[in-house]
Amino acid sequence: MATAVHEVTPEESSANPPPEAVPEAVVVRFAGDSGDGMQLTGGQFTLSTALAGNDLATFPDFPAEIRAPQGTLFGVSAFQINFGSAAIETAGDAPDVLVAMNPAALKTNVGDLKPGGLIIADEGEFNKRNLDKAKYEQNPLEDGSLAKWQLLKLNISQLTLDAVKPFGLGNKEALRCKNMWTLGLALWMFDRERGPLIDWLKTKFAKAPELAEANIAALNAGHAYGETAELGATGIGQLHVPAAPVAPGLYRTVTGADAISMGLVAGAQLADLKLFYGGYPITPASAILHHLARLKEFGVTTFQAEDEIAAVASAIGASYAGSLGVTCSSGPGIALKTEAIGLAIMTELPLVIVNAQRGGPSTGLPTKTEQSDLYQAVYGRNGDAPVPVIAARSAADCFDVAIEAVRIATQYMTPVMLLTDGYLQNAAEPWKVPDMGDYAPFPVEFRTDPPAEGEKFLPYARNEKLARPWVRPGSPGLLHRIGGIEKAPGTGNIDYAPATHQTMTDTRQAKIAGIAVPDQLVEQGAPGGKLVVVGWGSTYGPIAQAVRRARRKGLDVSHIHIRHIWPLPANLGDLLKGYDRVLVPEMNTGQLKTLLRDQFLVDAKPLNKVSGQPFRIHEIEAAIEEMLG
Repeated sequence: MATAVHEVTPEESSANPPPEAVPEAVVVRFAGDSGDGMQLTGGQFTLSTALAGNDLATFPDFPAEIRAPQGTLFGVSAFQINFGSAAIETAGDAPDVLVAMNPAALKTNVGDLKPGGLIIADEGEFNKRNLDKAKYEQNPLEDGSLAKWQLLKLNISQLTLDAVKPFGLGNKEALRCKNMWTLGLALWMFDRERGPLIDWLKTKFAKAPELAEANIAALNAGHAYGETAELGATGIGQLHVPAAPVAPGLYRTVTGADAISMGLVAGAQLADLKLFYGGYPITPASAILHHLARLKEFGVTTFQAEDEIAAVASAIGASYAGSLGVTCSSGPGIALKTEAIGLAIMTELPLVIVNAQRGGPSTGLPTKTEQSDLYQAVYGRNGDAPVPVIAARSAADCFDVAIEAVRIATQYMTPVMLLTDGYLQNAAEPWKVPDMGDYAPFPVEFRTDPPAEGEKFLPYARNEKLARPWVRPGSPGLLHRIGGIEKAPGTGNIDYAPATHQTMTDTRQAKIAGIAVPDQLVEQGAPGGKLVVVGWGSTYGPIAQAVRRARRKGLDVSHIHIRHIWPLPANLGDLLKGYDRVLVPEMNTGQLKTLLRDQFLVDAKPLNKVSGQPFRIHEIEAAIEEMLG
């Protein structure tokens, strides 16, 4: 997706609020065959929305198959965007507008549409063959089954062919432009500028100018159709959603993958280290490798290994050599990396491990989202092998969480697990580009001075954080060895003695338990009351909105969102015990709930969802109302 960069001036940030007649937010979903370019269409609509100054959140939803059979139900790709003139924290619940490019897209998505919402359908694709593939016995555009929604049926396919006819494209190539025709209509509907998208098309097709001109013609034709077709007579008109009031500054759109990549680079620079990324392609983690590969000028080296084990082993080797080792995967790949992560724990080397969670187990749901790797992150290694675990709450938050992961890894000489998920990886939102002068550096101090005459270098001596010294190989007088076999305190010599293993196990445990994490804050509400909703990761948006709505109704409910999963904040137990009830929504079968019960003996109640889709606001709002009677 192209990146939108927009400078918000003080005058814009204090603009008058929108009139009440204009909705605060609008949810639009583009859906079509996986070859219809819905992700591209959604991404470019996001670009225009960001440039218009709206706050926004997106949710790309696509099939796992590289190219599912055309027109089938399991080949539908969708992109949802929620944008408005107020703060947006989720991609929205029910869409206001559904753009359906074929019968399968309509069938799989229309049930989510708000009553009275608008369907824009390409009737040119509603032929018998496509209707059969979508399991429709009759054409839904004709049989009255869509009566509770507004319906705008257009032969988008033919209108596109007409628009690009002067450019001499074949029928197949010409129809590939219909997503641009649809985008042009959407830009007219929401009063968006075409200029930036025209510039983008010229850049994208610089080597094939005839394709650029054809797509621009389709874009302009869709826009012109909205202007000239007198859609107002059907109750469908143009809607201008004013810009959201935001603090002055430079903004750009980011996905979670973008933000993590930039945060890792920023963290490495704050630590005064070069960054080495060892990875292996896996959905949805691969985007981090792709992004980091474009940042070589910042001291970044990327390596695509032959498998997951080689990827993490190369990152450990880089850390041993004095760089910041980073690796990333999803649940199946983290499982393969587990033994090597244990090696990094035993050798006590810094390593950042990003787990971009997806639906599981096994191959599971490769392109869908889930939070089911929390047990794996906290407990999932052989032996007593603790690592710190932190979780990002939003796409933009991934930047700061990545820096925090680097800080902990380098200051405590330990692997760190950073949890994100498929939703955060792919979702986009505006991000205020920070002033890096506001971030305190934490430069690494490598041990370079040899021991005094007659003394031995102790590679497992400890500082006040219980971290051992970091020594680059070849440092004069500091020869040492590391490995996965248990070692004696201080010297690091191989030692199988029972007392040695007890001491080293206790020390490694104490080091992680002693990591200084900030006290837990209450996001909304009071530090005590009838009910608290506790979340982690990408559930932040729907929980925040649901709690806000419930509090407006006068309900006594608060919101706590945990970034530091392990070790947990020291004050969290006392906080939770100040509430009569604890509700934990998460996209798994109750993993954080179990952790909170174990650590604090609180009767946390689960709200679980494992459908591959994010929580909707109304689901959490309903659970709050039910718990409060």
